[in-house]
Amino acid sequence: MIVFDRVTVTYPDAAAPVLADVDLTIDAGEMCLVVGSTGSGKSTLLKCINGLVPHFTGGRLAGRVVVDGRDTQHHRPRELADVVGYVGQDPLAGFVTDTVEDELAYGMESLGVDPATMRRRVEETLDLLGLVDVRNRPLLTLSGGQQQRVAIGAVLTMHPQVLVLDEPTSALDPPAAEEVLAALTRLVHDLGLTVVVAEHRLERVVQYADRVVHVPGHGATVVSGTPRDVLSGTPIAPPVVRLGRSFGWSPLPLSVRDARAAATSLRTRLQGLKPAAVTADSSAATIGSLRNVVVDYDGVIALAGIDFDVRRGEVVAVMGRNGAGKSTMLHLLAGLNAPRAGIVTVEGVAPARLTAADAVRRVALVPQNPADLLSADTVATECRDADNEAGVDRGTTAQMLESLAPGIAPDTHPRDLSEGQRLALALAVLLVRKPPLLLLDEPTRGLDYTAKERLSDIVRSLAAEGHAVVFATHDVELVAEVATRVVVLAEGEVVSDGPTNDVVTASPAFAPQVAKILAPLPWLTVAQVEAALAG
Repeated sequence: MIVFDRVTVTYPDAAAPVLADVDLTIDAGEMCLVVGSTGSGKSTLLKCINGLVPHFTGGRLAGRVVVDGRDTQHHRPRELADVVGYVGQDPLAGFVTDTVEDELAYGMESLGVDPATMRRRVEETLDLLGLVDVRNRPLLTLSGGQQQRVAIGAVLTMHPQVLVLDEPTSALDPPAAEEVLAALTRLVHDLGLTVVVAEHRLERVVQYADRVVHVPGHGATVVSGTPRDVLSGTPIAPPVVRLGRSFGWSPLPLSVRDARAAATSLRTRLQGLKPAAVTADSSAATIGSLRNVVVDYDGVIALAGIDFDVRRGEVVAVMGRNGAGKSTMLHLLAGLNAPRAGIVTVEGVAPARLTAADAVRRVALVPQNPADLLSADTVATECRDADNEAGVDRGTTAQMLESLAPGIAPDTHPRDLSEGQRLALALAVLLVRKPPLLLLDEPTRGLDYTAKERLSDIVRSLAAEGHAVVFATHDVELVAEVATRVVVLAEGEVVSDGPTNDVVTASPAFAPQVAKILAPLPWLTVAQVEAALAG
């Protein structure tokens, strides 16, 4: 179905190709998972399949990419639209209409599908992706996860033979991600759809994959094979695989079910041991507070009278399904919104009443779309401006960026970065200020495991210095690594608030892989297990 024949891609002014001599065949009816570090070239490989590279991105493509017999060098993206459906990292960038139902129908209209068929497919897709309740909503009023499901649905309604997805679950809560992946798996198994998906959260996807393609970056050889073969030899691996490697399990487990069967003796060894608790000083001063806060958007309640405090030294994860009110809560603390009722304070002051200059000295927010924070023409200028605004030594921001996403050329325009690289740049620009209260909205979207580890180290350091960090996330593995406390929202209300271990182990939806494998024992991460047994 898809053939890469000695494909090399070089972007304008680049010192080296991003992909070099790629030979790859993806058969019809396969679920192919593309993995690699942030900025390694995964998105480039995906965009080759529908002709966006080179027809839209520019640059030079040597070799051939053939999809269902069509050479992408000679067929532009519009000439491949009936064969390949593509969903990029930013759903908003691909929307054409204003409402959910119109967006689902638009692609079919462009292909000339008859009205009766269009109506049937729209209804099927609304049910398949859990979008019935928002079918008439404006797209701009949806949460990031809801927008992502609409983007996937808009492609599925066209019934392509190949579906290409770039980070499709990055903004989805765990249950929604499982539903989407289960739906895609049914389409692969029942209808023979070919799915090519790039993901950093491998713990969600790897068990469904027939093939894994590792893109190492820097023009190195792309490796393709079975999930076990590829993941056994790459540093990029989900917790279930890392646990299997650490304790020599064979065959290497790819799912929680496989790992639980292999972990019997490990659970015995861990009996009587306890992980080191990750806690914060309960007597520390409160830095941010919500009191009986109510927020609504056009009559739709986003927060329904919630109370919340965050203290210095705390790292609080805010979790919940898409549309639960997580981003709204962060926006209130950042002063971007004011509540309809209730009181919001940061260091005793209502943040919405502060000037921009006063606000940035108290609180900083990295939004879901990090490009909103970037305005310079080059990465070097962004870093230099951040150093000046923060009053730190020249090069401090660049050094932090290098720790999060190594190898970014200083003269690169921020628009030319991958989603993960843009996020790393936005994080560096704000983290260098070391604000008393740091707010992060989906901070690991587009970040590989190594970058997440570096981010976790930075967050722990800030907390140890007395800063407070609140982050909204669907990344249960990040929560297990770094959070001292978890708050779960549902329908705008706080339904759970407590120490990380207590909250996530009690919830099948929000438990990390290690907790599921070793239940009912109280372990959350591979590092905890290794440290306890080494001790």
